[in-house]
Amino acid sequence: MSRPLSDHEKRKQISVRGLAGVENVADLKKNFNRHLHFTLVKDRNVATPRDYYFALAHTVRDHLIGRWIRTQQYYYEKDPKRIYYLSLEFYMGRTLQNTMVNLGLQNACDEAIYQVWLGLDMEELQEIEEDAGLGNGGLGRLAACFLDSMATLGLASYGYGIRYEFGIFNQKICGGWQVEEADDWLRYGNPWEKARPEYMIPVHFYGHVQHTPDGVKWADTQVVLALPYDTPVPGYRNNTVNTMRLWSARAPNEFNLKDFNVGGYIQAVLDRNLAENISRVLYPNDNFFEGKELRLKQEYFVVAATLQDIIRRFKSSKFGSREAVRTSFDAFPDKVAIQLNDTHPSLAIPELMRVLVDIEKLEWDKTCAYTNHTVLPEALERWPVHLFEALLPRHLEIIYEINQRFLDRVYAKFPGDLDRLRRMSMVEEGSVKRINMAHLCIVGSHAVNGVARIHSEILKATVFKDFYEFEPHKFQNKTNGITPRRWLVLCNPGLAEVIAERIGEDYISDLDQLKKLLNFVDDEGFIRDVAKVKQENKLKFAAMLEKDYKVKINPNSLFDIQVKRIHEYKRQLLNCLHIITLYNRIKREPNRHFVPRTIMIGGKAAPGYHMAKMIIKLITSIGDIVNNDPVVGDRLKVLFLENYRVSLAEKGKLLVPAADLSEQISTAGTEASGTGNMKFMLNGALTIGTMDGANVEMAEEAGIENFFIFGMLVEDVEELDRKGYCAKDYYDHLPELKQAIDQLSSGFFSPKQPDLFKDIVNMLMNHDRFKVFADYDAYIKCQEKVSALYKNPKEWTKKVIRNIATSGKFSSDRTIAQYAREIWGVEPTRHKIPAPDEPRE
Repeated sequence: MSRPLSDHEKRKQISVRGLAGVENVADLKKNFNRHLHFTLVKDRNVATPRDYYFALAHTVRDHLIGRWIRTQQYYYEKDPKRIYYLSLEFYMGRTLQNTMVNLGLQNACDEAIYQVWLGLDMEELQEIEEDAGLGNGGLGRLAACFLDSMATLGLASYGYGIRYEFGIFNQKICGGWQVEEADDWLRYGNPWEKARPEYMIPVHFYGHVQHTPDGVKWADTQVVLALPYDTPVPGYRNNTVNTMRLWSARAPNEFNLKDFNVGGYIQAVLDRNLAENISRVLYPNDNFFEGKELRLKQEYFVVAATLQDIIRRFKSSKFGSREAVRTSFDAFPDKVAIQLNDTHPSLAIPELMRVLVDIEKLEWDKTCAYTNHTVLPEALERWPVHLFEALLPRHLEIIYEINQRFLDRVYAKFPGDLDRLRRMSMVEEGSVKRINMAHLCIVGSHAVNGVARIHSEILKATVFKDFYEFEPHKFQNKTNGITPRRWLVLCNPGLAEVIAERIGEDYISDLDQLKKLLNFVDDEGFIRDVAKVKQENKLKFAAMLEKDYKVKINPNSLFDIQVKRIHEYKRQLLNCLHIITLYNRIKREPNRHFVPRTIMIGGKAAPGYHMAKMIIKLITSIGDIVNNDPVVGDRLKVLFLENYRVSLAEKGKLLVPAADLSEQISTAGTEASGTGNMKFMLNGALTIGTMDGANVEMAEEAGIENFFIFGMLVEDVEELDRKGYCAKDYYDHLPELKQAIDQLSSGFFSPKQPDLFKDIVNMLMNHDRFKVFADYDAYIKCQEKVSALYKNPKEWTKKVIRNIATSGKFSSDRTIAQYAREIWGVEPTRHKIPAPDEPRE
């Protein structure tokens, strides 16, 4: 339970948590009681903990509103270039604590809650909030970090996406298997959003195209309305509050009411659901393309509504004016930048052309830029032409036209090279004719970027080689980052405070300042403080795990953590083989000293991905054997962390702050960047990883000697592909690997169903695209180095400090500053807008 802080503690925490002034606390208490009474219509006798959460959320939200309105007024007055970040996913997590951090209200709220009601515990209230899980993983979480950084850097930016009624499924583990449950995150209402029915926008589907003397008409369409919901996005203590606008699908009132007999009327009202299904549910696939019509509808829905909104805002540049003020589109590229988060919003390109050419009767200009997130072929969007023909006939015509003009330019530069034309065409011929959306994005954008240096180089050398040769100036790199507000100050206040005591608090919005910590690498007091914070986080996390999983955790064991989506390329199976190898070594020499480990793996498998679901079952089955073997004792424990999500990673659950070792072990050349790797680095874990994604740059920043790097490089993987990867060679030559695979085959880990893991063994032995066995030996040896270092806590902590001190590059503030200057053509600023209670400039 919360208690009032001592004066010393308050002084310590003033910097990072904000000042709890007397007036501030009194004001918060008054507003909390007012909301409980007037907003929730409850009194103390009947209010539930959830009512208290909502009262607090509304109280904190009140502090956003004045800043939100003033920020938008400021933008209308200054008329800056506006940045539109289009994404089918925004994995926001919880909002309450993040808002308190960014507004500097944490201490005041803690104190107010404590005074209002002695039994109220701030952490308990925070746990009541549902995660806004409107994303699958990295891509959606990146969008959320970017919104935070764009507001912190004073950019006039907007996040546009879909308000899914059901976000990423909740994962339950039943009998060791993943079971999915619907994520009804809006069941109790969402205090952070504001519906804006006055900005409702029609979106058209189906119909046919008419070419008339007056131009092109898209006729006889079905209309769905897009209703916007706005969520405030506060910057870090700069009084800037930007907007995330998510669209919800609504059937128009005249929907299907052609039949006027009674039966027809009832059915017509029931059929409204069909239109409204567009924003019902997030597709739960990560790095996999499933060409479903509903998904294509979602992609066009968000793009069509957003572009109409962008153009409306561009035209009415006077505050409060809903009438068109600008009539010329000449300034459009100077006032609007559109960033496409992967190919999912790629229809923005033909849609913008349709609006400018068909409706505004203008020429078309490139306003879009495209971020690529993956090189896995199964993830690339290739939509069947027959779907387009039915759903978006005019857009198909426009794509054909863009493609023809583009191929004419290519042919002029490479005359006679027909094979190159075929490779570069947006239209793929085959048994099913398809549109390659990545090609559309490259051609229709003025900039194309990968998300880590190695990934951007791979794009230029392989997947988009032809396009790079044709237009090299388009290609850039923007290495991903994470927001230090959520991923340090919020999730690890103990560490944030220890850092602030040494170097001040400015690092929170200028993470490069962490480099100053290099002066403290040999400082005994700092080494002790960093180790103490880690140990406290591990103790709390261990207590939570024991409560939830009924497994006794040794808090002095090495906490070895791999949390990310379950996918063959991320190689959770390599981790499993290491666990089995450790287990076998303990069984072989039960009296030898082993460095104790608690190995935790978490993540969701796409519901239709059989192998990923088998991998989860394997992890839980290994855990059942290992955790119940008395010979092993507390030297090795294996946990599968159920329902891994944003809120499990951060403060309430302490997963990231408690980690000692971060597993980033994808096959070189497959993970575009990764961002979980950065969260662990910033929070004082060491990394074991391959030279893949952002690991390469992290190791470069920290120094390779402060990283556990192992395994094949991209060149080695390519060489092995040329030579031919033969799993059996490794199986025959590595006795411990052979033993582990034989145990899987024989049913050692599934005694009741001996052939349970035959699909996994068959894949590993005969068609493993990600070459698990090729890196097995190097991985095991590297893990031995990890254990050896862990025996020397002081040296371990020194490496931890060097990692924290060099993680500044991986702030999303740096990433966004680079997008702003090098792609969007705007300059970031830490200028502070006057607060609502201060006179305007």
